[in-house]
Amino acid sequence: MPDPNPALPPRYLRTPEAARFLGLSGRTLEKHRTYGTGPRYSKIGGRVVYALEDLQAWVARGTKTSTSDGQGETLPPAKRHAALAPAYLRPER
Repeated sequence: MPDPNPALPPRYLRTPEAARFLGLSGRTLEKHRTYGTGPRYSKIGGRVVYALEDLQAWVARGTKTSTSDGQGETLPPAKRHAALAPAYLRPER
């Protein structure tokens, strides 16, 4: 059966397509997922998929109107952040 809405993009994108949509490399998007700094995702079976709405919402979180704009969030880089991922904290001795 043909797709009734061929002009609509797919609702869910796998990592390579989601990375292209965001203008990132696939590896960078994987790192964001690993460190908990990236967009929301779902797992269907063993596959990671991203909803277009979640990708757009993640980008919108970092929207600013100027370099001096204090509004909104700054999206963290794709690396470990102790404040975001408590599992990376070293136990006190």
